[in-house]
Amino acid sequence: MPTRTGRDDELLAVRAAELYYEEDKTQDEIGAILGITRWKVGRLLSEAKSRGIIRIEIVHPQARKLGMEHELAEAFGLESCVVVPVDDSQALAERVARAAADYLVAMRPRSHRLGVSWGKTLHRVAQLLPENWTTPLSVVQVNGGVSHSSSPGMASATATMIAQKASGTVTLLPTPAIVEKHETKTALENDKGVAGVLDQALSCDTYLFSAGPATQVSIHVESGYIGQADIERLEGLGAVGDVWGRYITAEGSIADHELDQRTLGLSLDVLRNAPRSIAVVAGADKHDIALAIAKNGLATVMITDEATAASLLRSAPKEKSAA
Repeated sequence: MPTRTGRDDELLAVRAAELYYEEDKTQDEIGAILGITRWKVGRLLSEAKSRGIIRIEIVHPQARKLGMEHELAEAFGLESCVVVPVDDSQALAERVARAAADYLVAMRPRSHRLGVSWGKTLHRVAQLLPENWTTPLSVVQVNGGVSHSSSPGMASATATMIAQKASGTVTLLPTPAIVEKHETKTALENDKGVAGVLDQALSCDTYLFSAGPATQVSIHVESGYIGQADIERLEGLGAVGDVWGRYITAEGSIADHELDQRTLGLSLDVLRNAPRSIAVVAGADKHDIALAIAKNGLATVMITDEATAASLLRSAPKEKSAA
C-alpha cells in the first residue's frame, strides 16, 4: 500500500473540513465517506484549525475579539482586556458599556470596595448593571463631580446606582471637579468630611473609570468647569485627554499643573499602584488617551472597541510586543 504524504493529509483535511462545516456531516459520516476512522477525522479537523485551513469567526454583535484581547494584554502588560467588535447595528458606546457591565458581574475576585469616577460612559455602565450584580460592597466616589450646569448630579447618581444594585453602601465626594483657586481646593481637602471620603477612596481594591478627550466634547466643558480657551491651552501643552479629571500628555504626565492643583480627587499615582483598575474607553476621539492609559500603567484592565484596540496595537511599545 502506498504511503500517505503530508500533501495527501492536507487535502484530506480540506475535504473533511468541507464535509463537516459546509455539508453538516458528522465525523462518523465523514469517516465512512473518506475511508478513515472518526478519530482520524477529529485529528484532521483539529490540525486544519491549527494550520489556518479552517478559520472560525463568531459574528454576533456581542461577540468579543479574543485574539485581539490576548495581544493587547501581552503588548501592554495588562491583567486582562475586553474588546468588542465595531458594528453599525448597535451604538459603539452602548456595546462597550454593556461589556463593562458584564465584566463587573463576572469579575473575580469580587471587589469589596469599589472606587468610581463619573461621566456618560460610566453612567451607562451603571444603568446596564443588573440588580444584585455582586455581593454587597462599598462604593466610593474618587473625584469631585458636583456639576456647574448640564448633567446635574451625574457623579452622585452613577456611584449611588452601582451601589444600590449591589445592595451596598455609597460614599459621595460632595465637591466640584475643579475649583477656581488652589486655596479653595486645599481648604476643601482639609475639611473633615471631604478628607474622610478621600481616605476611604484610597483603600479601594478596585477602581472603575473612563476617560475623556482634550476637546470641546469633554464632559468638563459640557459641565461648565472649563471653556474653549482652556481646551486650546491644554492642547498646546500636549494634553491628550483626562483621567479622573486630570489632563495628561501622551507620556502620562500632568499637562497643566496649575489646573491640576485646582482639581479635586485622588491622584493618578493611586491608579498606578492599584491592585485592579478598570478603564472603559472607546471611540476614535479617545485613541490617544487610551494609549496614554495603556502605556503608562494607569489600568490593569482595558475594556474597549476593536478599532481602539487596533490603534493601541499599532502603537504598542516594541520591546513589550516582541516579548
